[in-house]
Amino acid sequence: MPAKKLRIYLDTSVIGGCMDAEFAEASERLLHLARSGKAIFIVSDLMIGELRRAPAHVQRVLDVLPRTAVEPVEESEESIALRDAYLAARVVGRTHANDAHHVALATVANVDMIVSWNFKDIVHFEKIKGFNTVNAAQGYGPIRIFSPLEVV
Repeated sequence: MPAKKLRIYLDTSVIGGCMDAEFAEASERLLHLARSGKAIFIVSDLMIGELRRAPAHVQRVLDVLPRTAVEPVEESEESIALRDAYLAARVVGRTHANDAHHVALATVANVDMIVSWNFKDIVHFEKIKGFNTVNAAQGYGPIRIFSPLEVV
């Protein structure tokens, strides 16, 4: 029986990390998980919208992945309500609502993990605790959040 593929929610920082000398190697190794059939990347409409503001070469990073390795998810009333619960609990400030929405989208999609280079508002032990406290109060399971270095 083949191993279950990991369902990994990518936030925008991982895609941008492919073009940053400090983060490129680990970001590329993470992308290899999808190319090799070991993972499915959950890609949100929020991330696609953020990528539209990036340089063209960054926008093309996802284009090299097999279509079978990408699962799209879209904003919903459920993800917006969870994002708003994170904001109301002050897990992150309103100026970082998109970061909260990434976590909400991943939680609602029931992914295996979120992978991000955002150490201030996502991959941070206090933030992870806050997201999971809200998740429990809202009836969701815990969300696992890692940097690419912890996954590859």
